[in-house]
Amino acid sequence: MNIEYITLSLYLGVLLVLGMVFARFNKDLSDFVRGGGRGTWWLVGTSILMSGISAFTFTGNASAAYEAGPSLLVIYLANCMGFAAGGLFLGRWFRQTRAYTGADVVRTRYGVPVEQFSAVAGVFLGPFGAAIQLYALSLFASTVLNLPLIPVMVSICLIVVFYSTTGGKWAVMATDFVQALVMFAITALVFYLSLRAIGGFGEFFSYFKDPRFAEDFRFINDPGHFPGDRFTYQWAVVVFFMQFYGQISLSSAGRYIAARDGREASRASWWGFIMMAIGSLIWFVPPMVARFMFADEIMASGLEKPTETAYAFIAMKLLPNGMMGMMIAAMFAATMSSMDSGLNGQVGVIARNIIPRLRGALGYHKDLSPKTEIRICHIATLVLGAIIICYALLLANQSEIALFDAYLIIGSVIGVPMGFPMLMGLWIKKLPKWSYFPIFAGCMIPSIWSFIDGHLTGVQWTIQERTMWILVCGGLATVACRFMYRTVSEKSREEIDGFFKTMHNPIDYEKEIGSSVIDYAQYYLLGKSVMVVGALVLFILLVPNDMFNRLCILAVSFFVIFSGLLLYLGGRRAQKRVEAIMAARETSEQEEESEPVGDFSQAAIETDKA
Repeated sequence: MNIEYITLSLYLGVLLVLGMVFARFNKDLSDFVRGGGRGTWWLVGTSILMSGISAFTFTGNASAAYEAGPSLLVIYLANCMGFAAGGLFLGRWFRQTRAYTGADVVRTRYGVPVEQFSAVAGVFLGPFGAAIQLYALSLFASTVLNLPLIPVMVSICLIVVFYSTTGGKWAVMATDFVQALVMFAITALVFYLSLRAIGGFGEFFSYFKDPRFAEDFRFINDPGHFPGDRFTYQWAVVVFFMQFYGQISLSSAGRYIAARDGREASRASWWGFIMMAIGSLIWFVPPMVARFMFADEIMASGLEKPTETAYAFIAMKLLPNGMMGMMIAAMFAATMSSMDSGLNGQVGVIARNIIPRLRGALGYHKDLSPKTEIRICHIATLVLGAIIICYALLLANQSEIALFDAYLIIGSVIGVPMGFPMLMGLWIKKLPKWSYFPIFAGCMIPSIWSFIDGHLTGVQWTIQERTMWILVCGGLATVACRFMYRTVSEKSREEIDGFFKTMHNPIDYEKEIGSSVIDYAQYYLLGKSVMVVGALVLFILLVPNDMFNRLCILAVSFFVIFSGLLLYLGGRRAQKRVEAIMAARETSEQEEESEPVGDFSQAAIETDKA
């Protein structure tokens, strides 16, 4: 049997087991949708990073690095800046909202109508985006493994749905962590082998002055050099803002709510910052090296978009025999981690924000039991999984990429207008609750007009032009709503003030949540799982390779095993801390129980004296 099949099967098997193992952590809705608010910084931060990465990182974005060199890094600079903002203050603020879902945060800031609008829109758009990610990953996997597309697609989706259903947010964060280790280990190896092949950093940077690449590999390019005026100054500014503002608005609150408290949320964001900075370096050097060394072979592949295979091509060229299976697993990790996070987030919105409103409208006001809430989460996960498969099958049966274009249109034309009021609502306190819809409408005016104008003139607007006008119109609508704040009722003002006050009020973890076995069990379970994955990598040594390539395999295995060992040791320290807190809590409770007895005895003595 092909070693790639074995590697991938074992990897997927580990994900399924993790889903079943972490299922025992789920006792109520809070556990299922936000891990009970008990996630450690390293677990939450890794999950945040992985939720924003997909196979597109190693196909579409790698293609951009192949064509234009460092110009693409403006996107990842914006990501790093967003994580830095989260580490400085936003992570703490969002965790201190005490929310279960991102829609909870929207409701407390803007009210129920906006909560329901954003929740329903997210449930509609989320599965479509997940379907495109699933289709792209399945297409890559079926091509590399020479397997039928549809069975691969259905199998991947079923695996994600299974561990998301059984383990909830805990399984999502755990699998994200394991997948991050696999992805970073193999991509770091590809980065090292690429630099080794080209002769080191000095030789790598010398190609930027080569006349064959100098025109393309400028950070800022002239208009018209690339289609759609990509990689120009205006493009860089707009793309940076689009990428950055989504991370500093209310729409990003959901990524931090699983952390233990504000301090852990800040740490999680800084951890994401470090990993994103490292990833920006190691992910995009290989496709540039592929351009320098293998351009003729890549362009002669006969594929429709050969530049999108640049990363996979150089990985196949340089990786030791038997390691391509881990490269495929890294592709799976990048996409499945964003799928499961989105799936769990949408399930939380359905169970927490949509179903209760529907029950209330139908006259059912009694609270559901924790078991029933989890059952609703299970059903919602299965339904969303079925919808994702249906969307993906529609994509697979298309001879053209019209649905891809439709998704990009939805993202740029509707996504930006929906997100702009979320940004304003966080940073401008004196905005009425009803202001979301006027600001959204203002942003939609240039979005709609761009299509009308394009149809009339035959000249399509670029993403830069559309976004700039969206921001201008949205800004004007925001100013108008800000001046209307004086008409807001006193009750509404108090609710808005209460939102910001709560957001800045630190969480007392022991009083609000309380230490438990879960605080250290997550270390042990993940530590053992990671060490098993590292040990399984050693079996690749059975594949024929020279000494250097065997050392590369050992390095990957050691990195994964060592990471698992650090987690296990961290679990021992966390266990001692939790046991000390719980022992102190028991002592305090015993002393409180003994106080009435002491008072009674003293009263009896006073009575005897009398």
